[in-house]
Amino acid sequence: MKREPPPADNGSPVPLVRDDRERARLAHVRQELLAPVNAIAGYADILRDETDRLGLSSIMPDIERVLASAEALLGIVEGLLDAGTATARHEGESLAHFQERLLHDLRNPLNVIKGYGEMLLEDVADLGGTALRQDLERLLTEAARLLESLDWIVNFTRYQATVAEAEAERMRLMAVDPLLAMRPPETSRDRPRETGRILVVDDNASNRGLLLRRLEREGHQTIEARSGRQALQILDTEDVDLILLDLMMPDMNGLQVLERLKAHERLRDIPVIMISGLQETASIVRCIEAGAEDYLPKPFDQVLLRARINACLERKHWHDRELGYLAQLKAEKERSDALLRNILPGQIVGRLNCGEVVIADRFENVTILFCDLVGFTKVAARIAPGHLVENLNRIFSAFDTLAASLGIEKIKTIGDAYMAAAGLPEARLDHAEVMGELALQMLETLERLNYDAKIRFRARVGMHAGPVVAGVIGRNKFIYDVWGDTVNVASRLEDGSLPGRIQVSDELRVALEHRYEFEPRGTINIRGKGRITTAFLTERRR
Repeated sequence: MKREPPPADNGSPVPLVRDDRERARLAHVRQELLAPVNAIAGYADILRDETDRLGLSSIMPDIERVLASAEALLGIVEGLLDAGTATARHEGESLAHFQERLLHDLRNPLNVIKGYGEMLLEDVADLGGTALRQDLERLLTEAARLLESLDWIVNFTRYQATVAEAEAERMRLMAVDPLLAMRPPETSRDRPRETGRILVVDDNASNRGLLLRRLEREGHQTIEARSGRQALQILDTEDVDLILLDLMMPDMNGLQVLERLKAHERLRDIPVIMISGLQETASIVRCIEAGAEDYLPKPFDQVLLRARINACLERKHWHDRELGYLAQLKAEKERSDALLRNILPGQIVGRLNCGEVVIADRFENVTILFCDLVGFTKVAARIAPGHLVENLNRIFSAFDTLAASLGIEKIKTIGDAYMAAAGLPEARLDHAEVMGELALQMLETLERLNYDAKIRFRARVGMHAGPVVAGVIGRNKFIYDVWGDTVNVASRLEDGSLPGRIQVSDELRVALEHRYEFEPRGTINIRGKGRITTAFLTERRR
């Protein structure tokens, strides 16, 4: 049911919302006036702040007059759609008379602003207040521009149209701003705590210039864009902390830009404050739902603008710090995992990271190798520690490379002994074959390293295959170790081997004779096992 406006009495104002067409006319006029009037009011506010900061008390009264006139001008424009205001069209008042009265009401404060502004421009030159000149010139430029275009803007006959034409115009405006059709079911001046890089997107040069000026005075770095498409192009190459985005723009409106931003992986976390002359609740809700951080209606309250920008920047900076901390934590974890992988097998590191506390596994078929440098203890007693460690590191680093290339797990070094296992932590059928290859390559590599070394080393190797138990021990210093009779036998075979030879158990010889040549050694006494048959692995079978 359509609501009728309350009856007026004694010529009191009634709202100009008798039908949608009249409301559309006034909404269009209000929108045309808001941008320049908002700019004039903004510059007047800046002038008062700057005059107070510079201590120019002699011109403050005139500044206050300019500000009061700017506020009066703003009140007239804002009241165009409000019921019960002096701006509203009176009952029985003709459209021509209302237009004439509105022009008169708008020109009065504009003339005051222009007159006092021109006098202030002269006074500022005499007082040496050059910092105010630029803002005064901008204010006068906006006032002069508005005075010149006032007759064209406040011309209601421009908005006379048939029903079909009015609907066509409404559809055109909808293409610019889809929210236009919606109807609703509205301190301290301390320096900002946070400053940042802010992108201002507005197709109106006056609004854009005023916002840029205010933001720069607050210590922010600014970038400007004249359209939504230009803003997206800028954001392809520039990083910003905050976006002030006008809602009503041609070609691509603010809501469409916002949706593009929130769909972009790199840009979605940049806070966006929507700015618009629309004050309908539906507009605000739609923007917030689309991902806007906040919504500011034009004209802006400077204190509110500052507070909301500060709040957004503070949240953005905390978010950036959080991302930085998370990146540091990730890098530290990656370094920690890399260090763990140098100590433990990669599969075991994964299990530890998943929360396993006790890691112990049994493997039925594993080949164990021990390699010991012959005469190392005597050499260690007669050379400098640094030289000793350098030689040992050179040899064992080469062994590490060989083991890694063959997919064999280095278990540990014990003094001058090197221990490796094939077939764990992942089982493999060729565990014996690859360990035989490692043993031969170890001896070959050691011979090659001896060519350039002042101290030449020889090695003896022992190998055995069978079941083992493997797991992680230690709390502060982890180690992945292997236990079982197979380990003990391999260690005894190495201890009973000869320099430059690879001694293997008879069981291992049988498993490898299809691939390697062997030299029988006979039986030897193994501590804890008695006498067993062994052989030396000599070369690859051709």
